[in-house]
Amino acid sequence: MAAEAGGGEPLVRFVKLSGRAAGSKKKVRWFPVRRLFTHSCPSIRIPSRFLREGRKSPPARSGHRCVADHANLYVFGGYNPDYDESGGPENEDYPLFRELWRYHFATGTWHQMGTDGYMPRELASMSLVLHGYNLLVFGGTGIPFGESNGNDVHVCNVKYKRWEKLSCDGKKPNRIYGQAMAIINGFLYVFGGTTGYIYSTDLHRLDLSSREWVQLKPNNPPCDLPEERYRHEIAHDNQRIYVLGGGTSWTAYALDKIHAYNFETNTWEDIPTKPHENLGKAYTRSTSGLALKQVQEKVCPGFGNSALLFSGDRKLLRSQDCSLLFRPSRQSQQHWT
Repeated sequence: MAAEAGGGEPLVRFVKLSGRAAGSKKKVRWFPVRRLFTHSCPSIRIPSRFLREGRKSPPARSGHRCVADHANLYVFGGYNPDYDESGGPENEDYPLFRELWRYHFATGTWHQMGTDGYMPRELASMSLVLHGYNLLVFGGTGIPFGESNGNDVHVCNVKYKRWEKLSCDGKKPNRIYGQAMAIINGFLYVFGGTTGYIYSTDLHRLDLSSREWVQLKPNNPPCDLPEERYRHEIAHDNQRIYVLGGGTSWTAYALDKIHAYNFETNTWEDIPTKPHENLGKAYTRSTSGLALKQVQEKVCPGFGNSALLFSGDRKLLRSQDCSLLFRPSRQSQQHWT
């Protein structure tokens, strides 16, 4: 979803909720969905009539991970120290959530998925990606945080609802959490993370065909590598991996430049960003979320490749804004809008 620049006036979009084919005598019903624009991004308020009542939904949580396909949103794991909110005596893994939820966009309903096989126990700050019907989970931490970390890859086939732990060879990453990962051309890339005591700038790659791990050694000198970090996000365009946000327990990294790993040259590059002429620059943040969206030019001219950076801690203050990073093909710098 591309963010729209604009003032504070609300825009009204209409969504078709029901109706019949052309020629039917029954009137089609349309209802407004209001988008209230802040300084940097719209906040979407979904009317309650969109949601199905009487259905169970996931309890409040943090440290979970979400991915989506064209039909469903999947939510895995998470943490909530509130005993009652986390399910009370029914939650055997309190204060963690050892569960997988699916939200179906068309019906507006949540469903807690019953699965077979071994579901991982590192349920906070792990990495999660969706590859076809397979959810891949790597790393994360359990209780106590920082002392029960993982470095295995678990796969859940959402079609057959079964978990499996991949048996891998090669040099695995350390037992970490807060790392970011992506699947690119048949390889699983993992960058950064922390053991709970040491922060990492390592870049690992798993060949999903041979299931062999390799730690990549970029050609940069040590002083020219990205800062060690966790709770960042990564995106890619099949030529580079872009690292956005993140930090350590004492700092959050600015977005005035973006670190990018170049596949062809095996080097890290620093790409400067420009503030928007009206809205300024994106705020420093960690613990943010990122989505990379391919947008059709005829729908949103100028936004062929878009990365949406949402929320996070901004200078140790909680924020709920989002920024859109796009890279026009004929410009050398990134622009925030």
